Amino acid sequence: MDAILFRDLRIEASIGIHKRERFIKQTLSIDLEIGIPGTAVFSSDKVADTIDYEQVTLKIGALLASGHFRLVETVAERIADLLLDDFSAPWCKVSVAKLGILPGTKWVGVSIERGKR
Repeated sequence: MDAILFRDLRIEASIGIHKRERFIKQTLSIDLEIGIPGTAVFSSDKVADTIDYEQVTLKIGALLASGHFRLVETVAERIADLLLDDFSAPWCKVSVAKLGILPGTKWVGVSIERGKR
């Protein structure tokens, strides 16, 4: 399965269930595997035949800037929806982690896999 990979995309977001988390931005680390929609790109060398990863980062940034999220699970699901709907990805794997939120842990997060519905 051919995929575009992102590792440790860091974006600030308003996220969390605690009252204090409504007033501070937290850094999320995002890993993505995005299925490439077809094989044309391998011979055409044209971005139009694949997913423009700059646009992916811009749209995820806009999504996370759009409001407060309570759970990383919600963020992961919204990102997956964006990849499948806006970029016509046939499938994706999305991992989202909050950095340094629990003593003794580097990060805590969630990973989901979704395909075209």
